[in-house]
Amino acid sequence: MSPAESLEILCRGCAEIISREELKKKLSAGRPLRVKLGVDPTAPDIHFGHTVGLQKLRQFQDLGHEGILIIGDFTAMIGDPSGRSATRPQLTHEDVMANAKTYQEQAFKVLDRAKTKVVFNGDWFKKMTFTDVIKLNSRVTLQQMLQREDFRERMDKSLPVRAHELQYPIMQGWDSVVIQADIELGGTDQLFNIMVGRDLQKEEGQEAQVAMMLPILEGLDGTQKMSKSLGNAIGVSEAPGEMFGKVMSISDDLMARWYGQLLGRAVEADAHPMAAKKELARSLVERFHSSDAAGHALAEFEKRFSGRDLENAELPSFAPSAPSLDVITAGTEAYVQCFGQTKSRGDVRRLVVQGSVQWRGEKVTDPKAVLDLSQSGILRLDKTRAVRVG
Repeated sequence: MSPAESLEILCRGCAEIISREELKKKLSAGRPLRVKLGVDPTAPDIHFGHTVGLQKLRQFQDLGHEGILIIGDFTAMIGDPSGRSATRPQLTHEDVMANAKTYQEQAFKVLDRAKTKVVFNGDWFKKMTFTDVIKLNSRVTLQQMLQREDFRERMDKSLPVRAHELQYPIMQGWDSVVIQADIELGGTDQLFNIMVGRDLQKEEGQEAQVAMMLPILEGLDGTQKMSKSLGNAIGVSEAPGEMFGKVMSISDDLMARWYGQLLGRAVEADAHPMAAKKELARSLVERFHSSDAAGHALAEFEKRFSGRDLENAELPSFAPSAPSLDVITAGTEAYVQCFGQTKSRGDVRRLVVQGSVQWRGEKVTDPKAVLDLSQSGILRLDKTRAVRVG
């Protein structure tokens, strides 16, 4: 493939590239490029949001370049302050290394294991003396660090910015120097950190890495960044049926964005929204599980919602907080507990009024209705979600 063809493929889906001309020059060099993606294993599982960067790294691998996955066992103990309104809780090194085991295995659901070099930044940071740390810190100014929008916002609100947080972009930048990265991938919230890496590389006499910024994937709520802590994420190791059902729960607008970010293509112009969403869900289950698992998940969904055979379908179990609840409370609890989604009482009320909610096969259209949840039965929440009680 020519450099121009590679450039066209690799630039697809990027939010910003600094710079496209630099990337074109590197692709024309006639050698495999060293493409860096850094990840901090602050949790044991990765979700769809993480896979946006992993997919771009896989594209580079498929074009013959070297994918370098940096496991931030030292940076994770600080916690990336990007986009954060408060200091992250600090993890021990033991916590991070335990998370890293499953994190790597899940990353290889996307990456080509044979073409991936996995390194831990503790390999170089743990060898540094305090003198080395002081010298590294002298490369940047406090004014540079305080240019960060998230730091400025916290200071404007009189919220603390801890001194150790200032180390994070410096450490991420030094990773790029150590591995001599040609390209670094990251979400748009990583721009500051990646630019620090460019500056440090130039000071070391290296050619500056190209910054390839990828859009942030929105979670199930369609508004906030996908995050386990926000309860709006889908993990890549979730059960096929659960994964399929969560994808089917997103809005049509979010579905269109996920098509581009997760599948790399647009929704077909003449596709019915329901059919398009089923194809999105099927494709994602197939990617992270298998074609057989995807087919089974689709068949179960059809059984539940097209064939209306809810009694024999595989449904998530709902344990209500009390044996009797008003329908609005029952609905809001079920969305959070079974689907990881926070629905306002107003949203659930609208579903009730429009006739979407059913309890034990009967529509519930009175928002003040109280459900006897001491009985076993199926609580249908909307056209794509239902739960089993008892």
